Amino acid sequence: MKTGKTVDLTCGNVWKTLLLYSLPLFGSAMIQQLYSLVDLLVVGNFAADGALAVDAVGNATVIINVLLAFAFGANGGCSVVVAKYFGARNSTRVRETVNTAVISFSVLCAFIMAAGFSFGKLLLTALSVHGSYFGDCRAYLYIYIGSLPFVFLYNLGCGICSALGDSKTPFIFLVISSLLNIGLDFLFVCAFGMDVAGAAWATLISQAVSCVLTVFVLIRKLKSIRPEQKPKRFDKTLLRELTVTSVPIILQQSFVSVGNFFVNKRINLIGTDATTGFTTAFKLVCMANMGVSAMTNGLSNFVSQNKAAGEYGRVKKGYAAVLCYALFTSLIFLAMFVGGPQFFTKLFIQKDKLTPQAMEYSVQYLTIVSCFLPAVCVKIVSDGAMRGCGANLGFTLSTFIDLGARVALVYILTDAGWGFSGVCWSWAIGWSVSMFIAGGFLAFVFKKRLKQSEN
Repeated sequence: MKTGKTVDLTCGNVWKTLLLYSLPLFGSAMIQQLYSLVDLLVVGNFAADGALAVDAVGNATVIINVLLAFAFGANGGCSVVVAKYFGARNSTRVRETVNTAVISFSVLCAFIMAAGFSFGKLLLTALSVHGSYFGDCRAYLYIYIGSLPFVFLYNLGCGICSALGDSKTPFIFLVISSLLNIGLDFLFVCAFGMDVAGAAWATLISQAVSCVLTVFVLIRKLKSIRPEQKPKRFDKTLLRELTVTSVPIILQQSFVSVGNFFVNKRINLIGTDATTGFTTAFKLVCMANMGVSAMTNGLSNFVSQNKAAGEYGRVKKGYAAVLCYALFTSLIFLAMFVGGPQFFTKLFIQKDKLTPQAMEYSVQYLTIVSCFLPAVCVKIVSDGAMRGCGANLGFTLSTFIDLGARVALVYILTDAGWGFSGVCWSWAIGWSVSMFIAGGFLAFVFKKRLKQSEN
């Protein structure tokens, strides 16, 4: 059933429905990663000192990701709640959820921006950012903080659209803004010589464009949903529901980002070559995982709609379908990164600006960590299914254990003389452990929270 451009996920062939629904989400995640990847590529190849420019962007991104955790929480939390009421055919609550989410997350965004501007320099100092690129790193961070209103509204709009079954519209707008981002990167960095700050401004302008387009379509889409009665502008009950749903997602993202903060601090102390190699390889691995995470967000909406509609058999089938799709993509990235780590590293930094040691670090990380992409894939998809079922504690604990293991092992193994390889193996071990934990939690959730399908 379609209502305007909204799609009911509670009917139709599960495998086909999820494939068509997930592909735009996957594409959106890949293109969204281009924002930071293109920034690295352009500054690494065209800035005055490519390697140091990459280090500046990489370290600023560590802090940016902590702030973005709240935007991703707004996306995931709002989409699950909207999908729940859309699946239950309650149009009034859908509109009230959107109203409440926009107001509450706008206030949160203002608070995050104030905190970012106030403590940004202090955080960079705590991260042990080297003085040779500290100024560029701070400039990139502050410009990005200025773009947070666009980031929040875009993620909120995408979450609502996907909850209503429309994953194509945000994808189209993201393609437009990404092409704009690439063009502006080359213009600001290459033509105007703005280096790291130019890349940041290109990202801000591009995100503003994608935000405006998404919000414009979202307003039109909501007008096509006719509520049974006049919706409230703000509802405290819905605020609590949004908070309960969003906070675990925020904590999950924050755990990862804070963990990466401490990991980057240790890597910065190893040396600038280690920072350069890790930043490049880590961005590539993140790209692979972000695609899986995007499909998992679609699974959460699918599970939430079908659980609300009493279609319990479709929930398990949906989990199996997305897991297969996600494993397939993970194996493709595994083959790419293990088969050509030097090639992908050289995409970001010109050979004459890249030291042999930095290349060795990047190759080592890609070769070891990529082999465990299927393991973290199982964890991410299991987390998404739990989130859709409302089992927030399970996926929060699995992420916390994964993070704790990785951060602790980075310090333990590097202190034990493993050097940079200790960083790589901490990821591999942490992902493997969390895969079994998340799978165990999900099995418990399916057994206790879902009824047996009548099919």
